[in-house]
Amino acid sequence: MSPSELRHRIQSLSSAELPNPNTLIAEGHTIADDLELGRSLFSQEMGVSSEAEYKQRCIRDGTVMYHAHIGLGSWPTTAEALRHIHRVAQHEGYVIDRAGICLDRRMAVPEEFREGIPAETGPMLTTTEQWREVSHTVPIQPHMGDFMIGFPAATTNTVHALEAGVTTIGNLSQYFAHEAPMWDDPVATVAETVRAIAILAKRRDEGLMLHSYLEDGFGALFQDCTTVAGWAFLERYVVEELLGAKLSHCIGGLTSDPVKRAGWVFALKEIHGDDCLGSMVYGETISATHNFPRNWGVTAEYLLWDILAQLESPTGHAVHPIPITEAVRIPTAEEIADSHSFGRQVEAAARRMHPWVDFGPARAFSQRVVSAGKKICDRALDGFEKTGVDIADPVQLLYVLKHLGPARFEASFGLGEWDPSIQQRRPLVPTDFSQRTRHTIEQYLPRFSSGEIREVMTDRRLLLASTDVHEHAVHVLEALLSRSGAEIVNLGAEQNPTDVAEAVAARPVDAILISTHNGMALEYAKRLRAELRERHLDVPVLMGGVLNQKTEDQALPVDVTAELRQLGFHCSAQLDSGWGRLLTAGDA
Repeated sequence: MSPSELRHRIQSLSSAELPNPNTLIAEGHTIADDLELGRSLFSQEMGVSSEAEYKQRCIRDGTVMYHAHIGLGSWPTTAEALRHIHRVAQHEGYVIDRAGICLDRRMAVPEEFREGIPAETGPMLTTTEQWREVSHTVPIQPHMGDFMIGFPAATTNTVHALEAGVTTIGNLSQYFAHEAPMWDDPVATVAETVRAIAILAKRRDEGLMLHSYLEDGFGALFQDCTTVAGWAFLERYVVEELLGAKLSHCIGGLTSDPVKRAGWVFALKEIHGDDCLGSMVYGETISATHNFPRNWGVTAEYLLWDILAQLESPTGHAVHPIPITEAVRIPTAEEIADSHSFGRQVEAAARRMHPWVDFGPARAFSQRVVSAGKKICDRALDGFEKTGVDIADPVQLLYVLKHLGPARFEASFGLGEWDPSIQQRRPLVPTDFSQRTRHTIEQYLPRFSSGEIREVMTDRRLLLASTDVHEHAVHVLEALLSRSGAEIVNLGAEQNPTDVAEAVAARPVDAILISTHNGMALEYAKRLRAELRERHLDVPVLMGGVLNQKTEDQALPVDVTAELRQLGFHCSAQLDSGWGRLLTAGDA
């Protein structure tokens, strides 16, 4: 994108009719003044008023915090899972400090709009008593990250959480990269986001914090670690300098290099100065496979370095032992408990090793990304201001940043040298996820560029889409199928069945390829089939990813591959599991 095109794009975004930020902030402050903050069972037992106070105690005492992530098919099954992991922890003599409650994505929209939206993995909280139980079922501090702040129901959900005793709420990064299901009002979404952050800001002195998981937003889509650092500076500018709330960053899920994992802890401490209170270091998710014994090795490596980083430079980031089954399916309570028991063994080893570990490379990584990131943040703010964005207006700035998108942002403000051959900057410090994506493409490229595949695929038009935010497979498939000679229509992530059907009606395709992950495969497929038939469209559909479905009577989503095939859909869990042969056989 040329400078003039960028200027035109930013000016068109900044001219949108947006609500007055002072009005939203005042509304948030009024709501906060009328709130009675709850106190969780964990806070009562630990003698603290908030998670922030507990983090500060852990930093002083040299205690490593632990995070569990949980969200089964309903609130009762999730509550029972919390009871189980707490019983195991008590029996084995350790504490699980916090638990991230992974909600059904329908919670992102106001209650009156939820009917008709496909159910996904995670519980729905529909009563005041259920909200209270989130923080009073067991003495584990609840963390509310997914589908809270950054979405159309942000204010209501934030109020419920605070009244229940939740004091760290997110996820700001999701505002930029996620969309609420069946929702198309970006102005209302940014207004709700700012109003909810203002609530946290007004009661900041009581320990309220805004969580932001960088790699659950644009951080997952940037190619360069320095751009991720620049984005962290930008988020801090908006949240702390413009809105006055306390920002707590998370990173780690898409970072496998131990030097970078430790380095990011040091970097976030620099970015936040003397006031750093980290949310968590998310467990590494990109190296796990279907080989569970191998996954234990992956878990041991990242936990070792995450714990070492906390021993070396305490920031309050909780470490996160991911169950070894998570790459395949939603983990059970027993598997979550096993991963935490394993984590304590790794911590014992880390404490023995700590005096002998050289953190020099991690410190060097930190210094490089922080220095470059500050420049990127300054370049972005300067560029926005020169094109007419009011950088003192958090509503306008959030709106422009979201709709500019990660590729345009990095191309416009990143520091890497521009490479015209790939129309992007060469990363100064490549992210592990971008490297992994390139490796996957290179691994399968010979197959997709073979004469046999090209003969069949040339001049085919294929539509790609993801049912949820997981779009790695879509990016990989676009690169590979483009090389095979096909024309690709990439709708991207979080596409509703109606969106897909309307796109096909507007521009006929030879096949639809859908990636799914979050326990909605069968319901989504039924809706897509109905939408296609309503428009008299007979197009082959291939679904890949995690082909399961949340059901009311099961704690975990169940496999629905057979049911999808009965609907006439092709099914594939992996690139090498035979779907390519379907295409070459003429089924698509």
